[in-house]
Amino acid sequence: MQEFDLFVIGAGSGGVRCARIAAQNGARVGIAERRHWGGTCVHLGCVPKKLMVYAAETGRLIEDAPAFGWDVKRPSTFNWAEFIAGKDREIDRLNGIYISMLQKAGIDLFTGDARLIDANTIEISPSPLAPDEPVQRVRAKKIVLATGSTPVRLGIPGAELAITSDELFHLPTQPKKVAVIGSGYIGVEFAGILAGMGSQVDLFYRQPLPLRGFDEEVRTHVQELIDLYGITQHPGTSPARLEALGEGGGVRLVLEDGATYDVDAVIMATGRRAAVDSLGLDAAGVKLENGHVAAGVDAKTNVPSIYAIGDIRDQYNLTPTAIAEGHLLAERLFAPQGRSWSFETLPKAVFFSSPVGTVGLSEEEAIRKHNVTIYTSRFTPMRQALPKRAGKILMKLVVDRDSDVVLGAHMVGPDAPEIIQMLAIAVTAGLTKKQLDQTVALHPSSAEEFVTMRMPTRSVDKQP
Repeated sequence: MQEFDLFVIGAGSGGVRCARIAAQNGARVGIAERRHWGGTCVHLGCVPKKLMVYAAETGRLIEDAPAFGWDVKRPSTFNWAEFIAGKDREIDRLNGIYISMLQKAGIDLFTGDARLIDANTIEISPSPLAPDEPVQRVRAKKIVLATGSTPVRLGIPGAELAITSDELFHLPTQPKKVAVIGSGYIGVEFAGILAGMGSQVDLFYRQPLPLRGFDEEVRTHVQELIDLYGITQHPGTSPARLEALGEGGGVRLVLEDGATYDVDAVIMATGRRAAVDSLGLDAAGVKLENGHVAAGVDAKTNVPSIYAIGDIRDQYNLTPTAIAEGHLLAERLFAPQGRSWSFETLPKAVFFSSPVGTVGLSEEEAIRKHNVTIYTSRFTPMRQALPKRAGKILMKLVVDRDSDVVLGAHMVGPDAPEIIQMLAIAVTAGLTKKQLDQTVALHPSSAEEFVTMRMPTRSVDKQP
């Protein structure tokens, strides 16, 4: 039986980083993956989703091109099959890079379903990716659980007729009429993607506004923009059941109020849960909390030899935070410490047709502890002037009125994620509004608005 200093279950972003840093610092490391080297982000999340966003954006750029002198017309149909094939080639390339990267670091790779036998023993069984592999057992002084999360469907009759984001990436043909259930970032993103590719999209959600958890002003602005992209919104609605439409295919969505919608596909973007079902946590005595592995800030579980990072522990649920958690854990276990990341000022993005970027506190969060001054700006970006494309940018700063420190920055509009990444440095550094004002603007750009907003929009006192 092979012995390791560290064994990682799950080769996603967090698991790969943890394994590599540990190996670089002299640990003997093994890692197991059942299906996707590189994890959800590379295969069923960030990367293919962003490629889809680019595809949808390209269609709009072609539409706008005549206004800039180009004699072109947007094709009447989108070549779904050609795009999916290109996307798959890129994902295969990245998959190979992850495998090569791990091998070059001297890490032992195991392809199969890994489960805990006890607090130091792992069994790896054949998986669909490697059905002919023998069952193997290994031992490790330290074990890291990094299996991520998986989409969930609503518990309604006919839920099995819906697809999730996982299946969407591999559909053989493009659904022309789509119902998207859920208005978190996944639902909003895929509604924008499919509409941009020419599908008729209806977006159903229970809340009065999309993107629950984001700044309220941002949510209102996004709701207005969703209409401009040809997506029909149904706020305050709840699905009751799904029904198959017969041999011709398609699905009927029935709402609780009795309204029905016949579509080619129903996409449930209704949350994710930790991928823990086959890990053998009971055998090792690892505790769960609300379906996720219970782990502290240091990634320790209740079992001294076992740690958990990434989505499996339900703290941040983003690729960069999983990478940071894996890096920090490997250094705590095998290397000199001292590196840190500011998780409190974690930048986030929603890659909608008009993307969202945000960092720091929302207005609603800020007023729980601070008296605040709010600065906002709305304007039409220059790119939209000639083609007369509707839709304004929103920029917003949340500033502590007493200290002048910028507590949060929010943007909806073209290049928002790229711009907010830079604003995240200012928010993390605790810069003041005065220091932003001292920065000379880069003109003409949208980003310059963040250093030229001089007049406050409003002041809000701390709410008890």
